[in-house]
Amino acid sequence: MSLLILGGTGTLGRQIVRRALNEGFQVRCFVRNFRKAAFLKEWGAELIYGDLKLPETIPLTLYGITAIIDASTARPSDLYNARQIDLKGKYILIEAAKRANIKHYIFFSILNAHKYPSIPLMKLKLCIEYKLSHSGLNYTIFNLSGFFQGLITQYALPILDNKSIWITGESTSIAYINTEDVAKLSIRGLAIIKAKNRILTLVGDKSWTSLDIIRLCERISGQRSNISKVPINLLTFLRQITQLFQWTWNISERLAFAKILFTGDSFNADMEETKSVLKIKLNDIESLEIYFQEYFSKIMKKLKELNYKTLDSGNNFNNLNF
Repeated sequence: MSLLILGGTGTLGRQIVRRALNEGFQVRCFVRNFRKAAFLKEWGAELIYGDLKLPETIPLTLYGITAIIDASTARPSDLYNARQIDLKGKYILIEAAKRANIKHYIFFSILNAHKYPSIPLMKLKLCIEYKLSHSGLNYTIFNLSGFFQGLITQYALPILDNKSIWITGESTSIAYINTEDVAKLSIRGLAIIKAKNRILTLVGDKSWTSLDIIRLCERISGQRSNISKVPINLLTFLRQITQLFQWTWNISERLAFAKILFTGDSFNADMEETKSVLKIKLNDIESLEIYFQEYFSKIMKKLKELNYKTLDSGNNFNNLNF
């Protein structure tokens, strides 16, 4: 089977490319910047130029392709590109996929998006879901929450660097999942007939608030955090101000996402259908505890190899590669 993967250089996309190659798929990556995507070619993927803002580039990328895995998305801080790429571009891609007789189209959406249609990125995801589910293509839509990988820069590194962690005193919990597990299970779905034409939830085994994650990092690393809280009233005021000017819309959208954390919502859901369809076993989804234990273990081992005896606030753990 030959795959066209969009978003191959992203946090999730690169894991999907690696997994697909390891399982023997022919992988073609839809890219705009060949230099940025050079590592994918080194892994064994074919790179082909495509830009969702340039419809004429799309048809050629689909030649000889059996299935599409769409892991691309605009950042919530880039409202203009979100409108151009995530909606118009994806509509064109779906229509092109129909004409190219693509056998399976996998798309990644956001869990609970239907609850927040006033947030543009959520609304865009819902529009694409609707377009794909009414396209006549065989599809699988995976609803995701958050990724383990994003928690490293948000929580783990500030604790190790003795820097402030900014939180909003939120009560919303999120069932984070490892992108490696998402890649493994989405690739598995390509071979399962029952996975076609379904919307499946794909989340971690447990949901976490910000404070839960901070306490977990403290316990595993043996270091204390430096927490700074931002009042909800301040976020509300800032969003009202930034909505007034087009050049500050990006900031406004980021604040809107932050405000969700105050709702007390749970970005978690039952996975019984997903487990049944994808034949998920107990050890198929890694826990956040194990992920952080392995991460901090690698950190400490690297520091020992470099003969670091003490850590001070000037250390920059972003320079340590794992």
